[in-house]
Amino acid sequence: MNHKSVRAMLVASLSILSTLAFASQQSNLQKSQNIETQITKNAADSQTKVAKSSDESIKLAGDIAALQQEINNLKVYQTHLNGLITSQSAEINSYHQQIAQIDEIRQSIVPLMYAMLDGLKTVLQNDRPIRSAMRHARLEKLTTMMTQADISDAEKYRRILEAYQIEMDYGTKMAAYSGSIVIDGQSIIVEKLYLGRISLVARSKDHQGYWAWDNSQKMWIAQDRSIGHYIDKAFDVAAKQASPSLLVLPVSVAKSEGSK
Repeated sequence: MNHKSVRAMLVASLSILSTLAFASQQSNLQKSQNIETQITKNAADSQTKVAKSSDESIKLAGDIAALQQEINNLKVYQTHLNGLITSQSAEINSYHQQIAQIDEIRQSIVPLMYAMLDGLKTVLQNDRPIRSAMRHARLEKLTTMMTQADISDAEKYRRILEAYQIEMDYGTKMAAYSGSIVIDGQSIIVEKLYLGRISLVARSKDHQGYWAWDNSQKMWIAQDRSIGHYIDKAFDVAAKQASPSLLVLPVSVAKSEGSK
């Protein structure tokens, strides 16, 4: 083998080695790039995970704060409920005590109502005949009511008190109405007027006859025409046909009543 052949072979060998070395470098470089890319990707993934974890942490912190606020609100509401329960318990105990006393109250209120009805009856027997038919009908209705089971004791008591209030009004008000009186054994229709329980007078429909109730004699007493003028004026005032003024009327109060 001559020197040229050896040289050519050396050159060829060097070229191959160079190519192999370059290819190896290229491979190593590619591996390095791949590793760097993987590292970069891993870093990016890690950063994404960190960011996601941070967002979740912030969200969890917000949720925890909201739950804590809700817990505080529930504690306040529980305190409020405890107060209500305490108040309701006291109220229930009060109701139980009242229920236990109902029978005792009933035993005392029923006799009281009968006594009040007896009082109304006594008033009607001794009072002036002011709206007598209406008042006797009211008393009879109240007496019947006492044995009606569909009416509560409270309602019965209220109606009796209402009747007493009406009786009191007869002693303080002035009013005129139509009714009947007995004169010489005969019943006649007249116009009646009462001024409290001080005066009770009547006049005929034709304004020709006038009477005043005498409570000491329990009868109607005829009045002179001179008194009739004042009685007519009182009827005009009651009908609001004349202005209120000083009235001159026969007094229906007995001497014993006036001296009290």
